Amino acid sequence: MSVIECHGLTKKYERNRALNNLSFKIEENKITGLIGRNGSGKTTLLKIIAGHLKETTGEIKVFSEKPFNNLTISANLIFIHDQMNLPTALNLQEILAAAAKFYENWDAKLAYRLFDYFSFNQSQYYQDLSKGMKSTFNIILGLSARCPLTLFDEPTTGMDAAVRHDFYRAVLKDYIAYPRSFIISSHHLNEIEDLLEEVLLIKEGKAHLHLPVEDFKEWAIGIQGKSSIVQEWTKDREIIHTKNIGTDQSYVVVRNQFSDQERQRARTAGLNLTSVTASDLSVYLTGKTEGGIDDVFNHG
Repeated sequence: MSVIECHGLTKKYERNRALNNLSFKIEENKITGLIGRNGSGKTTLLKIIAGHLKETTGEIKVFSEKPFNNLTISANLIFIHDQMNLPTALNLQEILAAAAKFYENWDAKLAYRLFDYFSFNQSQYYQDLSKGMKSTFNIILGLSARCPLTLFDEPTTGMDAAVRHDFYRAVLKDYIAYPRSFIISSHHLNEIEDLLEEVLLIKEGKAHLHLPVEDFKEWAIGIQGKSSIVQEWTKDREIIHTKNIGTDQSYVVVRNQFSDQERQRARTAGLNLTSVTASDLSVYLTGKTEGGIDDVFNHG
């Protein structure tokens, strides 16, 4: 069953297109990583899925219904982000109690175990928390609600590395115990790639890639060696990233379509073939194919 179906989705802000004819489908009970550079449309997409924004053109269905201002969708979905506004008149314990009344699958035991684990005080107020503690409290809400669809938009903002690690473990363990759909937008792809089942990469408001994370990890290959040999081996291939190393060495990332025989011939020709991390690949795919910031300094 599809949790989200999106066809030709476009969202305009005056002259700017945050989303541009975006189409994809997400099946239920998967953890999907939403990746892309700042300004690529990730947050706009999540807000449309959550029913907070209305699309300009195109169509989106969440649980087979249009999400905008849809109470059924709101009751079955929770959207966690770093700009959340929680009631200032309620302390943290009262916020948890209010959430329990709204979310049908709310797990109070889990909420209070996480609350204690992360050393919150029931009488604290949300607005008095640090940025990292606000993010930590937000994830308690997101996990404890146990909604059929949970959206996390940069959920670890302000957290230190140890708390981020705890968050990823908590998502995985609760997902295994209670399978449901998660979409996680994060800059820390290197930290969450082992948590994900699939990746949706957005570039300039369009779905650039949508595939299982294992396929994403194998999607590209790095080639390093003498520049003339590298150029010969990559001239007819889809080049994703290039970088000059010294005066006569190059590193080029290309779409991985090498056969085993080609790999062996490339090594015999003196080339070094290396895997490309998911985090590096996401940077290369959403950036320019040349040397990036190095080019600013290489051209006077």
